[in-house]
Amino acid sequence: MESDTSHDQGAAAANAEGQDTAGNPTGKKEKSAAQLKKEAEKEAKKKAKLEKFAKKKQKQETAVKEGSDSKNNAKSSKKREVTKISYDSDTKPGEMKGTPLPDSYSPAYVEAAWYPWWMKEGFFKPEYYTGDVTTPVPAGNFMICIPPPNVTGSLHLGHALMCSVEDCITRWRRMKGQRTLWNPGCDHAGIATQVVVEKKLWREHKLTRHDVGREKFLEEVWKYKHEKGGRIYEQIKCLGASADWDRAFFSMDDNCCRAVKEAFIRLHDEGIIYRNLRLVNWSCILRSAIADIEVDKVELTGRTFLNVPGYDEKVEFGVLVLFAYPVEDSDEKLIVATTRIETMLGDTAVAVHPKDERYSHLRGKYVLHPFSGRRMPIVFDDFVEMSFGTGAVKITPAHDQNDYECGLRHKLPFIETINENGLITDACPQFKGMKRFEARKAVLEALKDKGLYIETKENPMIVPICSRSKDIIEPLLKPQWYCKCDEMAANAAKAVRDGRIKIIPDMFEKTWFQWLDNIRDWCISRQLWWGHRIPAYFVTVDDPEAAKGSDADNHFWISAHDENEARDKAANRFNCSKDKITLKQDEDVLDTWFSAALFPFAIFGWPNETIDLKTFYPGNLLETGHDILFFWVARMVFFGMKLMGDVPFKEIYLHAIVRDAHGRKMSKSLGNIIDPLDVISGIGLEELHEQLRNSNLDKKEVAKAIQGQKDDFPQGIPECGADALRFALLAYSSQGRNINLDVGRTWGYRKFCNKIWNATKFALSVIGEDFVPSAQDLTKGSLIDQWILSRLSTAIDTCNKGFDSYMFQDVTTAIYNFWWYDLCDVYIECLKPVFQESNKEIQTIARNVLYACLDYGLRLLHPCMPFVTEELWQRLPSRSKDLPPSISVTRYPENLSWRNTNVEDEVALCQDIARTVRSIRTEYQTNKTKTENKCEVHVMLRGIIDVQKELSKLNSKQSKLNEQLQKLQDSKQSESYDKVPENVKALNAEKISQIQIELQKLEKAIEVFKIIE
Repeated sequence: MESDTSHDQGAAAANAEGQDTAGNPTGKKEKSAAQLKKEAEKEAKKKAKLEKFAKKKQKQETAVKEGSDSKNNAKSSKKREVTKISYDSDTKPGEMKGTPLPDSYSPAYVEAAWYPWWMKEGFFKPEYYTGDVTTPVPAGNFMICIPPPNVTGSLHLGHALMCSVEDCITRWRRMKGQRTLWNPGCDHAGIATQVVVEKKLWREHKLTRHDVGREKFLEEVWKYKHEKGGRIYEQIKCLGASADWDRAFFSMDDNCCRAVKEAFIRLHDEGIIYRNLRLVNWSCILRSAIADIEVDKVELTGRTFLNVPGYDEKVEFGVLVLFAYPVEDSDEKLIVATTRIETMLGDTAVAVHPKDERYSHLRGKYVLHPFSGRRMPIVFDDFVEMSFGTGAVKITPAHDQNDYECGLRHKLPFIETINENGLITDACPQFKGMKRFEARKAVLEALKDKGLYIETKENPMIVPICSRSKDIIEPLLKPQWYCKCDEMAANAAKAVRDGRIKIIPDMFEKTWFQWLDNIRDWCISRQLWWGHRIPAYFVTVDDPEAAKGSDADNHFWISAHDENEARDKAANRFNCSKDKITLKQDEDVLDTWFSAALFPFAIFGWPNETIDLKTFYPGNLLETGHDILFFWVARMVFFGMKLMGDVPFKEIYLHAIVRDAHGRKMSKSLGNIIDPLDVISGIGLEELHEQLRNSNLDKKEVAKAIQGQKDDFPQGIPECGADALRFALLAYSSQGRNINLDVGRTWGYRKFCNKIWNATKFALSVIGEDFVPSAQDLTKGSLIDQWILSRLSTAIDTCNKGFDSYMFQDVTTAIYNFWWYDLCDVYIECLKPVFQESNKEIQTIARNVLYACLDYGLRLLHPCMPFVTEELWQRLPSRSKDLPPSISVTRYPENLSWRNTNVEDEVALCQDIARTVRSIRTEYQTNKTKTENKCEVHVMLRGIIDVQKELSKLNSKQSKLNEQLQKLQDSKQSESYDKVPENVKALNAEKISQIQIELQKLEKAIEVFKIIE
């Protein structure tokens, strides 16, 4: 290895220099030549170590300077320079590959042409085994619905993890003989898509959506969707996803639109959906309410200046402003504290805690608003934290959620002082028309002028930021549509408690129950144009005696499939003729999560009773990230149980969230968002930079992101292939909350693919072109034949259990260990002399065993690495003409009877002997040691080692161990030892035992060396 070689050269140079120095006199005549030589040698060794350390330090500094986190970066770069072999055959799309294997593994070659063939042959369709979906199959059905990515989005590593997990489960189930359906699809992504198209419209034509109007704008969105919408499907296909693309759905297609209308109307007629006026998360840039999941809660530790869209200067956050309200008919002033001073314009009360004696004398009193003269009651409410600020809290019911609840309890007025554009309303004439954060400064100065400002102090706080527009969320009172969730949430919680739904990992059950048991009604309307327009009509009755409805009054809203139906329902409700009815459809659209919650049955044609709906609802599994457990998963359970009468799936598997190698969240501004296709095909550093330059990031963010890319990918990203990427993601996916993904590890699995490739090519060469697998009893082979079959059986059992329990790390570890350590490192090496001999009987058994290892080993690996396994499996000699045409529809191995623990123990002993010998030669401690109490290994060391040096090392180690032992024994004798926890006592006892065993070994070693001496 390059790094080791450079260190060795440094040591050699230092030794040579030391020898020259040793020839010079020291000036101390009393020293003998032997002493001088010994001193020189000591000095030379010291110098060598210093030079070696200096070289290592210099190398580390260089690595840091170049942004590399690997001290072997030069070695890695050199190793990664591999020949890329393209697949240049004239194979037509859908035809099977038939070209000879190239000499070396190349992902570009291996992963070409197979996918179109798989699709053309219909392997991914649930009809494959029986020709339809109604004929029963013995193994049963397996159905999973893809968490639909945004239609105009691009694949990132989170999607790649999702695809890898779902595809390996689906392929495993298919190979187990089940009728499988992995249903793909895309979501219209209301806010995300509308924002992208609005930016495009402005960039290209300097027009807003309001300039072009709703109809024209929607034409632009559909146009953009048709241009860009297919890209993410192609990316998913590159990963080898075995989905049924003929059943692909889009959340704005006719089936989904019909299902959304039907669901809304049924739920509205039942009273579960209703209209009301409440506080919502409002984005002043988008001019829409947004979902909780689209709000980033940014924690600040103190005073911080943030960029806010629409402002030239940064805005101050993370401070607490204290100011005073004059108490009516008194000289007293009531000091309050707030993090948003501009909202004081809408204050209608001051609240204190009922038990706060500091303010008990103010019960029934009022304070005066300094800018409007408004009388504001001092209310007593136990939501107030006495220890926060002054213990007196200003109440702004129209602009704060806690204050809203307090305002309802005390029947306070709700004064809106900030409008949907983020401007101060005419409720505050002095500040009317100001931007809210400009008003923040103006209000502060006005309070100072009136002598009411007290002080400003730093204050930790959480700032809610819109993830789409990066705007600061403003709570606003808006009439919106809501969905009652209490009853549906109770049913969803019960379904998990009684086992109808299983959540994996089960650590998320607690979170599930906490959220469902404390649920609030769901705001389902959005002030957008792109999405499912709400099928509700506001009713006006043309009759002077009829009551005029409010926009927030649910009674005046009718839901219907079309205007004619709405008119009929309205005439019936208001007991008038249809000609007196005027209707206006709501212009808002539904929250994207509303339509997404219907996917498990909408994709099959609901509300129509289709064959697919009867066959595949409920599904078997829902796999997704734990971050959308409530926003999507829970709501699918809500609507599935409410509208279909059954849970939508039986298991929920929640994969971890992918972070970068440093544990940071993936972010464009950090430059750590990786396109899986760049890992598959490879990409240079400059090309990565260019992607950033062409993105929507501002110049400062681009510069920061480019530096991040230089730090993480100084040589770019090498071509790893889809198989290696999938395997890496699966190997990382322990059942936890986060995955810290190092892309460099994917390169390691590319080398694993190469190992499999070379092993298979070697095996095929020794098996021979004329080989025909036989049905002979393979357990009659040699010890090593029986051993590899036993190891194969163990790996098969582990993989089946791992897939069944979603322990993908167990699967990848078992497969890796079998191929690399058992098959390649041991069995194939043991076979090489067998095929050099002339014993045909032994060779025949060995060939059949080797064939079995390849056949079962490739099938074992196929769900994780579909491309390389298909490429190699197709080259194996066939047992029968009736075999399936593809490894993807070949049976997954299970229940083999080759497990033999006695044989494994015998081979393990041999391996342990070999390891022990190596260890002895390395350590030079003894020429005799025990191996698992079954044998002793003797090694001749006389004349090879420096006995005095080894004795010195052993004596030093013995002394240190005796000191450790004495300390532990002394601690046991102390009077307070009885108070030590039992687990600590047990740990200490184990340490004493280990030290004593080690000391016994050292004593024997010292005895041996004294004999040699």
